[in-house]
Amino acid sequence: MAKTILQSSKVSAPGGIMSQGVEVPAGKMVFVSGQVARDLDGSVVGVGDVSAQTRKVLQNMQSVLAESGATMDDVVKVTVFVTNLERHFADIHKVRAEFFTSGYPASTMVEVKSLVHEDMLIEIEAIAVVA
Repeated sequence: MAKTILQSSKVSAPGGIMSQGVEVPAGKMVFVSGQVARDLDGSVVGVGDVSAQTRKVLQNMQSVLAESGATMDDVVKVTVFVTNLERHFADIHKVRAEFFTSGYPASTMVEVKSLVHEDMLIEIEAIAVVA
């Protein structure tokens, strides 16, 4: 799908793997619920390791997207929930760079007190548009 990355010269450049905005033509919209670092058996992957958890979250997201024929390249918006933003920001973006290589999605990252399981450090939801 063709995406136009929006970058205003009146706004500072993003500090991570994200765009200020993304414009897309009309298409099929796919909404991915918040994904967490759970294996198929429900166990938490990467306890204490935000990089391992982020990787598993994004792999889970890829699997859900594939069910609709979408890929990570079709993702136009992500919302990231993290339990310690200051400590984990850089590690999260290192892993995001493995999954989003160009035409980055618009992104919001917020720190939360906790997630659905005490060992979880990150959760990501997404919106994709498929041409």
